[in-house]
Amino acid sequence: MSELRDALQPAVDAGALLESSRDNILFLLEEAGCSPVETESVQQLIKDEQWTELNDRFYQTLKFGTGGLRGRTIGKVVTDAEKGDQGEAMPPQYPAAGTNVMNEFNITRATQGLINYIKKQFPEESPKIVLSHDTRYFSRQFAELAASIIKKRGGVAFLVREERSTPELSFAVRFFKAHAGVMLTASHNPPHDNGYKAYFSDGGQIVEPHASRIIEEVLDVKSADVEESETSGEIQIVGAELDEAYLKALAGLVLEPEVIREQADALKIVFTPIHGTGIQSVPKILDQFGFGYAVVEDQSAPNGGFPTVKSPNPENGEALALGIEKAKFLEADFVAGTDPDADRMGVAVRDRNGAYELLSGNQIGSIIAAYRLERSFNRGILSQENAKNAALIKTFVTTDLQKAIAESYEVKCVETLTGFKFIGEKLNDYEKAAGGRPEGIDEGEWRNQLLEKSTYFVFGGEESYGYSAGDAVRDKDANAAVLMFAEVAAWCKANDLTLLEFLDSLYLKYGFYLEKLGTLTFEGAEGAAKIQKLLASYLENAPEVWGPKKVERLQNFEVDDVQDCDGKAIPKQKMLIFHLEGGARVAIRGSGTEPKIKFYFFYRENVSSAESLPEIKGQVLQMLEDLWQFTQNDVNKRVE
Repeated sequence: MSELRDALQPAVDAGALLESSRDNILFLLEEAGCSPVETESVQQLIKDEQWTELNDRFYQTLKFGTGGLRGRTIGKVVTDAEKGDQGEAMPPQYPAAGTNVMNEFNITRATQGLINYIKKQFPEESPKIVLSHDTRYFSRQFAELAASIIKKRGGVAFLVREERSTPELSFAVRFFKAHAGVMLTASHNPPHDNGYKAYFSDGGQIVEPHASRIIEEVLDVKSADVEESETSGEIQIVGAELDEAYLKALAGLVLEPEVIREQADALKIVFTPIHGTGIQSVPKILDQFGFGYAVVEDQSAPNGGFPTVKSPNPENGEALALGIEKAKFLEADFVAGTDPDADRMGVAVRDRNGAYELLSGNQIGSIIAAYRLERSFNRGILSQENAKNAALIKTFVTTDLQKAIAESYEVKCVETLTGFKFIGEKLNDYEKAAGGRPEGIDEGEWRNQLLEKSTYFVFGGEESYGYSAGDAVRDKDANAAVLMFAEVAAWCKANDLTLLEFLDSLYLKYGFYLEKLGTLTFEGAEGAAKIQKLLASYLENAPEVWGPKKVERLQNFEVDDVQDCDGKAIPKQKMLIFHLEGGARVAIRGSGTEPKIKFYFFYRENVSSAESLPEIKGQVLQMLEDLWQFTQNDVNKRVE
């Protein structure tokens, strides 16, 4: 037995250190060829008996979830070796050591595993992989490391010149005809996190069967050493050419440029990138269409610490506070904020009295979906004859208002599991069914080919502030969302409507739909165990009532056979939906990207008149709040 095992065993025997943590520590320090900094860091944590920190860092090896690899890159406890020359400043000089954190060891394993898989899938070709990154701590370093590994393994790495958004990475995979793409980002997570989002040759996030096979390849990589190929590859730095092509694709999403031209001067927009990559694309595309806008200067510079917000998440009103302050001064029509990798967008809109109201992701998506469908029919893009070959796509936990909107126009509403990768997968299915996109075909011709032979994608979204239209990008796109929302605002301005009045018109037509998301955070190894215990408890001890409402049935996506409206089987996933009396629903799932368990609450109420709408809004909101309060009390009992 090694000295290291001897040092760890008493903590395992005492229950302070998990056996899996011990095994992974031994693997990293004795087999994987880790760096001196990693060795010194782990030794310090052992010496200081930081067992909780060691469990968090080592209880597992990072796995691909709904967002690929994602985890802490800065430990809760930062060792002296990790601080290096930085002292107490952030970020430390080196990322945290561990098998369950984002660091050079895991970047190396993930990249080598991805390359190994590509070589098996495309045996006659040199791997071509596009690499991009956001503004987070260590993102550029990780991207450059991955590029160097690809070069050593004889591949071609297309590395962005500087930080660029996730949707542009998705676009770039197809633009460069690459085998895969990697985005170094943790999206809207706290500053201590980072991630590794992998994309396949279709430009979409990796899904099955590729995901499991890539993980197998990654797990087979037992060393941080890189086996060099006989023929060296190359690193190509990409910039203007990619940006221009991506912005051209965004511009093609506009349905009524003439309305924008007429209203651009009258419309006022405030934009904040929240220290992220949105600053690279959003101002350029707004300039292209002549929109009047102002940028929140204090949040425009790249900064992985996100110093002006508690969280760089546009879902949170606090992240848009500086934007709203600026909007009040300018009397702007709306504020738009994008997260660090610009795949999510949040907005606050101005009402008739000059007050600003935050919209949910469900409301933003419904506004854009309704507008794009109505104007597509108005302009003859869609008709009664071809409507059946058009689709809105949403996740199961996204508002049913979008389903009602789709049904009213007799277009399909396709529902997927949570994670935009499943929407990207549908777009790939539709492209294949249309015979593949011919080289050089323009957007109009391609749309007609889809409508004739397959399914044309009108709009897609998920409740967590992700939106997309068109299929040039196979992921949610906040840059595109700002443009699409600005077009809706221009149309509303032309018709003397506020955006809130436009939203209310949807409620009057389809009923009042309201949703609430409740999240509970359980960090580290102990937290992960609690989440699994909670999920299991809802099956072992399923509630008969949820608050004041009777549970009528349970839908278990881990065992039930579910198909989408195209007849495609929905993959098995740990998600439960409790259907309650009166049409209410509660969905439960563990987050694939954060240490959280999420509860989604849904309800709809008929609306008889505009006068009754305010009272109905209050009643439904209170009901959802009561359901959430019941849920929190119930959770406390289940985790005792």
